[in-house]
Amino acid sequence: MNQFEWDWATVWDVLPSLLAAFFQVTLVVTVASTAIAAVLGLIIAMLRRTVPKPVDAVIKFAVDFIRMTPIVVQLLLIYYTFTNLDAITVGIIVFGIHYSTYMAEVYRAGIDAVPAGQWEATTALSMPKGRTWRAVVIPQALRNTVPALGNYAISMFKDTPFLIIIGLVELVNAGIIYGGNTFKYTEPLTLVGIIFLAASYPTALLVGRLEKRLAFKY
Repeated sequence: MNQFEWDWATVWDVLPSLLAAFFQVTLVVTVASTAIAAVLGLIIAMLRRTVPKPVDAVIKFAVDFIRMTPIVVQLLLIYYTFTNLDAITVGIIVFGIHYSTYMAEVYRAGIDAVPAGQWEATTALSMPKGRTWRAVVIPQALRNTVPALGNYAISMFKDTPFLIIIGLVELVNAGIIYGGNTFKYTEPLTLVGIIFLAASYPTALLVGRLEKRLAFKY
């Protein structure tokens, strides 16, 4: 008997549990963490642009420490330190903070790309700092950074299998659990790959089109 024979009955049997894990854990963590990372990353970038150099040095050290340590270690640290938090909350917080450090650098690049004349014009007009950021700097910086932020969101989505380390039944873990119970791994893990591809590939195409569209306008 061919041990690699494809079994459609197994596909229909495992598919509901894989989709449940995808929508209830993988997608929830990705969307919520992306929102946190996008907002927190912008705050970090703005702080580093405005605070005194000693404070900026502290922020830079914290950002580098988070970015250069494995996300698995961060998940375990927060999970076992803050035992009052459930696993999915830990996942959202850790992924959000971890990726905010990457997005902060993207924002910084976008802010630095705003022409110096724009800053000088706001100063000449005596525009308040809050309005300068809100009406002039951030809109221009976002146009430069949205495609890169989208790419980091896709990377975060593909990193969600790390959630298995804190016991969350995300997409990959659901496939492994089914395989362990039935001794059939080919179908569930193949489906896992297909679901990841079906979710990430269209998003990557959308980000690519957005990048071309924004670049075309300059």
